[in-house]
Amino acid sequence: MSTQHSVILLGGPGAGKSTQAERIIADFKLPHISTGEMLRAAVAKGTPMGLQVREFMERGALVPDEVVIGAVHERLAEPDAAEGFLLDGFPRTIPQAEQLDAMLAEVGRAVTHVVLIDVPADELVRRIADRRSCAGCGKLYNLTFDPPENDGVCAVCGGELVQRSDDVEETVRSRIRIYEDQTAPLIGYYTERGLLKSALGGGMRPDEVYAQVQQILAG
Repeated sequence: MSTQHSVILLGGPGAGKSTQAERIIADFKLPHISTGEMLRAAVAKGTPMGLQVREFMERGALVPDEVVIGAVHERLAEPDAAEGFLLDGFPRTIPQAEQLDAMLAEVGRAVTHVVLIDVPADELVRRIADRRSCAGCGKLYNLTFDPPENDGVCAVCGGELVQRSDDVEETVRSRIRIYEDQTAPLIGYYTERGLLKSALGGGMRPDEVYAQVQQILAG
């Protein structure tokens, strides 16, 4: 395929980006590049950038922008990303977005689509607070959208369903505030460049959201 699908996926915590990403990469045959996976891959390969990343991770420190940008540069230079990609979790700030634009421009490329999964903050809180994960196999459930057949019991392995500590309401609201402070300004950044389109996610099931995403990427 061509570079017609160089995509950035935006949305607050709990907006359903991972679910939409799975469908996008399957239908549009794009490599899914998430920040966490990308950094772990760089470490596993032992690249010069990966060695820097490992140093920060071993100290328990945040990986600084210039190192993340370097890892993105390495990943986008790989053959499977030559004709398109889906970035999820990056960029997180306007400086990162500016550096991504400059990096792509150097090789005659550019972001083509920015898709915002738009869900009101209160609904994000409810969604994440309703999440449960199996203590045995790790399968995720949502008590509203994807409840287990039997309360508190995983349908796959019969394990106990638990709430992660970072999914409690107070922690979720803190994560949303960080997103609004650091990442939400990207909405204006990409709107000004005519790249951003919104898929309304509030009160909708994943397939209803994806129908909008498909329409955006077809444009």
